[in-house]
Amino acid sequence: MGWRSKADKAKRDHRPSLKDWTCDDYAQSFPEYSSRTLNLDNMGYQYFNANGEAFRSCHDTIPKRLDAKKISPTEFHQRYEARLIPSVITNVPNGFDVPPPPPRQSRGSSKFEEKKEERSICLGADAGSSSSSERTSHAWKALERWSLDNLQNDPDLRERTLKCGEDDDGKSIRMKLKHFMRYLKSNSDDSPLYIFDSSFDEDRLAKRLLEDYRVPTYFDEDLFHLVGEKRRPPYRWFLVGPERSGSCVHIDPLATSAWNTLIVGKKRWVLFPPHVPKHVVKGKGLVKRHEDDEAIHYFTFILPRIRKEAISSGGTGKYTNFECYEFTQYEGETVYIPNGWWHAVLNLTHTVGVTQNFCSQRNFDEVWIKTRSGRKKMAYKWLCKLEKEYPHLTRRARELNERDDFVMKYDPKEVTKREEQEKERKRAKKEAKMKSASSSKNDRFDDRDAKRSRLERVVSP
Repeated sequence: MGWRSKADKAKRDHRPSLKDWTCDDYAQSFPEYSSRTLNLDNMGYQYFNANGEAFRSCHDTIPKRLDAKKISPTEFHQRYEARLIPSVITNVPNGFDVPPPPPRQSRGSSKFEEKKEERSICLGADAGSSSSSERTSHAWKALERWSLDNLQNDPDLRERTLKCGEDDDGKSIRMKLKHFMRYLKSNSDDSPLYIFDSSFDEDRLAKRLLEDYRVPTYFDEDLFHLVGEKRRPPYRWFLVGPERSGSCVHIDPLATSAWNTLIVGKKRWVLFPPHVPKHVVKGKGLVKRHEDDEAIHYFTFILPRIRKEAISSGGTGKYTNFECYEFTQYEGETVYIPNGWWHAVLNLTHTVGVTQNFCSQRNFDEVWIKTRSGRKKMAYKWLCKLEKEYPHLTRRARELNERDDFVMKYDPKEVTKREEQEKERKRAKKEAKMKSASSSKNDRFDDRDAKRSRLERVVSP
């Protein structure tokens, strides 16, 4: 079978009820929408509340726009991650997130020279072109290897199958990369298939993708690594998306935060703060019968209706304190999404990128609370590992358990505690039952004595 047959089969398996993937003819109308959206970027990032639309400069709004050349990991952790502020960081794939080595001391050097950053700078092969940019020795190989043409012809990857959807039973639908790249460039589907693969590291050849990028230094603390790759939930994805594809609005699992780096193309994002209710974010009551849970429907129809309803409400009812933020991610930019923030993405062009979810010390409390109940066995294993590597986090986890009166299923200490609590509960219940029975018996005796006393008064001479 050729690529068309492979793609048709994947589409049937992914959405068997959808007979015509081009019924809305978005392939014809989308270029105008994409162009109009990109023109908005000239006015800055967009901010919406119940009072209407406002454009702000990239420095005055959410997400904060940062430059890896200028902000250190420590500063980012303190000023943005710890405060749960979404951010867009430039120059990460170029290697500028890696702190430079300390300057060498010399007698004749001035204080200014001693503090000057030393970086190993090189230029790309097309240094004379307008698309060239500075790169350090830590630049990602993905900058060269992940172009659309290079991926299609990559000898290590073109024959590998990658996940591009799921069937109704949750089983992964996969296509060879060479077939998917042909589909990407030729399809006219309203909402195309989207490579969103988390298992590439299990493939003998596809795991080479791990060599093409590295985790930005801002996000290299990943506490879930303590439980091992096999036990932890999926957390990293290689992304190849045709224009009009995307992901509908969601929050990341287990209260993890996420970073997303774009190598090719342009992505449109919308963010909602954690306080905005789920039914508002999802557009409950605003979705029409022919619309479904697809990014293109959400961005082109549902999101505008949500904003319109928020304005009409005057910021009352379910739209109290309503806020949302929209912006476009460009090549070379890394988006940071804090835990609890709702977000959705629409690919305005063909895109290639990578994303990972993570838990650090800054978001540990929220992740622990979700993990202890959502992944009970893993949570206990994690707690044991934390006790060796991060004892202060183990103490914090137990404090949270104590605060919430939460008993862990697989922790022997907690199991013993739970058994003792159960024994105490049964003992208290038994005592209460005995007390109730005794009280009832005394009441019967009192009734009998009262009747006897009345009888004696009646028959007495």
